[in-house]
Amino acid sequence: MANDVSDRGPFSEKLQVPEALTFDDVLLRPKESRVEPDAADVSTRVSKNVELNIPILSAAMDTVTESGMAIGMAREGGLGVLHQNMDSERMVAEIEAVKRADELVIRRENVVTARPEQTVREVDAMMEREGISGAPVVADDDTVLGIISGTDIRPYLEVGESDEVREAMTDEVITATREVSARDALELMYDHKIERVPIVDDDEHLVGLVTMQGILQRREHENAARDEDGRLRVGVAVGPFDAERAEAADEAGADVIFIDCAHAHNLNVLDSAREIKSSVEADVVVGNVGTREAAEAAVDFADGLKVGIGPGSICTTRVVSGAGMPQITAVAEVADVAAPEDVPVIADGGIRYSGDAIKAIAAGADAVMLGSYFAGTDEAPGRVITMNGKKYKQYRGMGSVGAMKSGGGERYLKEEDEDEEFVPEGVEAATPYKGTLASELHQLVGGMRSGMGYVGAETIPAFKERSEFVRVSSAGQTEGHPHDVMITDEAPNYSPDGN
Repeated sequence: MANDVSDRGPFSEKLQVPEALTFDDVLLRPKESRVEPDAADVSTRVSKNVELNIPILSAAMDTVTESGMAIGMAREGGLGVLHQNMDSERMVAEIEAVKRADELVIRRENVVTARPEQTVREVDAMMEREGISGAPVVADDDTVLGIISGTDIRPYLEVGESDEVREAMTDEVITATREVSARDALELMYDHKIERVPIVDDDEHLVGLVTMQGILQRREHENAARDEDGRLRVGVAVGPFDAERAEAADEAGADVIFIDCAHAHNLNVLDSAREIKSSVEADVVVGNVGTREAAEAAVDFADGLKVGIGPGSICTTRVVSGAGMPQITAVAEVADVAAPEDVPVIADGGIRYSGDAIKAIAAGADAVMLGSYFAGTDEAPGRVITMNGKKYKQYRGMGSVGAMKSGGGERYLKEEDEDEEFVPEGVEAATPYKGTLASELHQLVGGMRSGMGYVGAETIPAFKERSEFVRVSSAGQTEGHPHDVMITDEAPNYSPDGN
């Protein structure tokens, strides 16, 4: 039966198309300013209830973000979003690894303890296995009896390894209550020349542990993004129809759950996302979207909207499907809907330079998400490879064949079928090895602060209000890059190919 086309206008009307722009099409218009870049405040919100100290997220990709990257991002003030190509059990372990890192008070369930009847040999092996230098000694009811450390054990090695811990431990224990501050704990450690303070309740039962190492790590990362309990923040990507996984992530302590779908303006996806939102306490960010209509369909329940239909360097969605939206226009359309409802917007993909990131903020985003920018860092899980004497790290799109075979097909609304080939929307590639995440973030955030200085805005909200764009011709794009010279020394924040 022929389709009913009685209400259809002429096909030629489809050619009366609106203009859509991306990063290279525009520049920020410089304005009068008293703002020094170093004084610019880049703190922002990534969702309704989660604040960050820098407006940066690492992408939920299996060659970009696992616990190592998430810890690094949170320590620098941003947010790492764990990818979904892992089973729920491993996902929970990854979330817990982030939450344990830099904890002031290590929770009881994560404290490694010894028993007084254990042998010195057993506890020495346990401490080596767990990577710790000491442990509280507790009774069966968790009453703290003492502390056993490497210093206590050393005299017993070789000559008294079968002796019980009760003989070797230090039984004069300095303890503190749950309310102890980092400063108070540090003073106790200095006064008594100890490296760990057990946290106890009114009955002297162990409820946690504070270590010197943990306090010093927190001091190194004063700008870290932390939750209400002082733990590092972490985001988690879940498939649009995986409510059980979302609930497991929520119970494990995830701060933000990202509904991870290439095309969130799908009614089935939206229905499922609403159900997930109602079943978890964590904020829920819905993505990806790229139009005003998509934002209108999700803004009433989402705690944040993530924007990006095919802008990524390893994404082939636009050429494979013929669908997509240039990123500056996509962000602006979504922000037009989200901003009046106080729903933060995240620009996901297509960012090659720090200038692109701050342009995304000017277009209405509250934060930006990057994949390839961080895939070459030490903290990314991709393997290091060497080609022509130069180091690279593996990087692949979540729509690539390899990623979808590993479980990422749901993101593209494609079910895994061993008897049928995937139709990929991404490629597998390599990106230059870059070194530490902290160094890359320093350059990225520094460039964004420079953009705020040129516009004369001291905060992200002020910048979004004050910034204006100018349209750039192809000649203007060429003029904006180094030209008529041969670059002899690479800059840390610029490469001609954007890598």
